[in-house]
Amino acid sequence: MRKLFKITTNFYVLAGSFFLLWMIFIDSNNLVNQFKLSRKLNELEDRKEYFLERKAKIKEEREELMNNPELMEKFAREKYFMKKETEDLYVIVKK
Repeated sequence: MRKLFKITTNFYVLAGSFFLLWMIFIDSNNLVNQFKLSRKLNELEDRKEYFLERKAKIKEEREELMNNPELMEKFAREKYFMKKETEDLYVIVKK
């Protein structure tokens, strides 16, 4: 019992224990914050992959659209309601 008391009252053991407790629980870069930041980083990396894949898909569709005049005309008619001079355009709005 005396040996245990002597070890726990040692200055270096007390200082080391205080330092560990400080770094684990109190410091602004504690383990809880590090875990949350790691989880957030993984989530953002997943989102980055999704958006890079989506960007590649959109770029591919854009190239296809720019190289095909029929697709470009279809896109302009559907998206921007463009028409030829001799046509009438009717827009049906669903409620």
